[in-house]
Amino acid sequence: MTAASIYNRMIMPTSYGNPEAEYWRLINGVSQWDVGVERQVQLKGPDAGRLAQILSPRDLSTCQAGQGKYVPLCNHRGTIINDPILLKLADDLYWFSIADSDIWFWAGAIAAERGLDVEVSEPDVSPMALQGPKAEDVVAHVLGDWVRGLKYFWFRETEIEGIPVAVQRSGWSKQGGFEIYLKDGTRGTALWNIFKEAGRPWDIGPGAPATAERTESGLVSIGGDTDEATNPFEVRLGRYVDLDVSDDVVGIQALRRIKAEGIRRHQLGLVLEGEVPAPLGFRREEIIRNGQRIGMMTNCVWSPRMRANIGYALIEASVPTGETVQVLRDHGPVAAKLVDLPFL
Repeated sequence: MTAASIYNRMIMPTSYGNPEAEYWRLINGVSQWDVGVERQVQLKGPDAGRLAQILSPRDLSTCQAGQGKYVPLCNHRGTIINDPILLKLADDLYWFSIADSDIWFWAGAIAAERGLDVEVSEPDVSPMALQGPKAEDVVAHVLGDWVRGLKYFWFRETEIEGIPVAVQRSGWSKQGGFEIYLKDGTRGTALWNIFKEAGRPWDIGPGAPATAERTESGLVSIGGDTDEATNPFEVRLGRYVDLDVSDDVVGIQALRRIKAEGIRRHQLGLVLEGEVPAPLGFRREEIIRNGQRIGMMTNCVWSPRMRANIGYALIEASVPTGETVQVLRDHGPVAAKLVDLPFL
């Protein structure tokens, strides 16, 4: 590991020394990721399902044991605060596999405020991801061909050489893959090495959810591509909001009002002029159209497949694709074209 960041109060590896090789490994082969920072918020008890629904502006009534769902969690104002994968292990046991924010505290506070009979905790569960077009072959080699039949976001609990895991078809890329939820933190190195050795015929190697692929594929990073007022409709997540869920769901009344009044901002892609890689730093950059500020660029990265700097614009909803705008970069304004997402 040569680079890392802090995520959910943990260290997340973000590079192993050759970012370009890590990118192409994800695109063409199979990449192995340590994503133990994707902490689980566990809901256990008679009211676990009720709390899961109160936290989720998505209808969970048909969710089955062994099924996962992508859920945009919102606060009471309808602002998106996390976008976990919900895993239903049993009628009285759920996990939220979270992005970077303290949903454990949030869920515990909501449970107490509603007087629910449920224990909210962080279990000893740490995911590892296998991503890329050859990931399925590696996972099937270790676990058997039954994994090929798993539908997206569905999972199964099993063991690998005595190591307890849950295996889910999921991951923060569009190249296909699985997340292996380790349920015994003392066996992390052993689990990593099992897949490292099994993947050698497919030229497996380490990587991280930090390549240009996520931007090319249109994946949203909550907290990076959103601000303190962003709602799911503004960042293309409206299809994961069911406005007819119960009134007691946190944020649902605000989301209904936002939808009825009309969305004020939307997220588009940006293709910037220039042939030199120029990624975004640690701050967002303003976007100007006809001399007026219309929003901000929330991420920017060099795309090896497009041979261009690309990013996301969070801008006024009245501004369409096809427009040319100016991005106020550190070294001066740069012209960029607004396009639909995903890029590829």
